[in-house]
Amino acid sequence: MAKLALIHTTAVTVETLNNLSREKAPDLQIINLVDDSILGELIANEADLSLVEKRVKYYIKTMVEQKADLVMSACSSIGEIFAKENEKYEIPIMRIDSAMAEKAVENAKSIGVAATLATTLRPSTELIKNKGRAVNKELELKTALADQAYQKLMAGDQKAHDQLLAEKLKELAEEVEIVVLAQASMARVIKVLPEKLQAKFLTSPELGIEKALQQLEKS
Repeated sequence: MAKLALIHTTAVTVETLNNLSREKAPDLQIINLVDDSILGELIANEADLSLVEKRVKYYIKTMVEQKADLVMSACSSIGEIFAKENEKYEIPIMRIDSAMAEKAVENAKSIGVAATLATTLRPSTELIKNKGRAVNKELELKTALADQAYQKLMAGDQKAHDQLLAEKLKELAEEVEIVVLAQASMARVIKVLPEKLQAKFLTSPELGIEKALQQLEKS
């Protein structure tokens, strides 16, 4: 039985990713590690990854020692650490948004990047730029930050979060070919958007989990 380790920076993503993983691979064993202090530190310190890097590396090492077959970050804000750590281990150390970025670059030149956290915009945008450079494709990127939506989510008002984010997403969708949602926690908002717009949006949970399962099948 394959074992997938997910490292979260918010409890919001735990149920979504666990359910999605088990829908696609019912026999999959899942380990969840949640540290909800990481995002607070990044928000307070202009997304300085050096402040949390040692801790995140320790979490990855711990999951490897727990015999995980693949370790994945559920948070785009710390994804860069996972990309670097991937070179150090025999098992895949993945970031959840990599597959989403690859699909966006493959299918569009004009790409929007939406986030509710400022700490996520830069790493997500850089990831897409890197994917574009890897295939020698020039991209036009636009970003949108719905930080008030994140504040509502943290206050427990999911309805207000969804409404505020949906409005921002509709505006961005008018300016680009494809919009990527930088955080896994944003994915459920797609269903409240007009049906004719939904195909313009890419989210990381399903694409990321699919890629992880493909990697597990190879191992």
